[in-house]
Amino acid sequence: MAHPLAAEMAPTGKLRAAINMSNFLLVTGKTASGDPEGVAPSMAALFAERLGVPVEYHPYANPGLLADSSKDDLWDVGFVGAEPQRATYVNFTAAYVEIEATYMVPAGSKFQKCAEVDSAGTRIAVSARAAYDLWLERNIKHAEVSRVSGLDASFDLFVNEKMDALAGLRPKLIDDVKKLPGARLLPDRFTAVQQASCTKKGRDAGFKMLSDFIEEMKANGTVQGLIDKFGVTGRLTVAAAA
Repeated sequence: MAHPLAAEMAPTGKLRAAINMSNFLLVTGKTASGDPEGVAPSMAALFAERLGVPVEYHPYANPGLLADSSKDDLWDVGFVGAEPQRATYVNFTAAYVEIEATYMVPAGSKFQKCAEVDSAGTRIAVSARAAYDLWLERNIKHAEVSRVSGLDASFDLFVNEKMDALAGLRPKLIDDVKKLPGARLLPDRFTAVQQASCTKKGRDAGFKMLSDFIEEMKANGTVQGLIDKFGVTGRLTVAAAA
């Protein structure tokens, strides 16, 4: 039997879940039927189960496209980095996982800490409109930030243009640094991307249900269990209780 709030949260009879496909930690593959698979899709499926309706996945190539679509009636819940710029049309829950963002620097770099990178004459490469790029947009005051579409493209820009730093999620940079002799990751972080769920503004009762669901899944070990199941232990961290 459907939950009383199913009509509010899944008005089409299915929970339409928007998934950011570019986050390789939260979407680790696809099922035999082609649906996204991983921590985020599993969280969507569990919430649909709580509502008593089927889940219907709506994949987006990157978080910017997902955020842009929030003004339209295309999905019911989204799973994406919680950033103020994305909250025009939606309310975000507290985070369910966190991912550290830091810099990779080339051989011979003088930088030892993330704060040092924001200096005059420094050039930073980044994947445009990623959650950590939105942080750079708000916080970088002196360095020059060069944006391109996609994680691989930002790595190529960093290498080909001999830039001073590549901004990214630590788990991805751990792999990327192996491709560039002498390169290293800075030991600290400039931010931690808060991965959360969201739903459209005005669904007040449904948003409370979604928020309570996220807190329950963190507290009862479900989120950690999904992290372990999909092989991203040590790369994703369960967020603290709200």
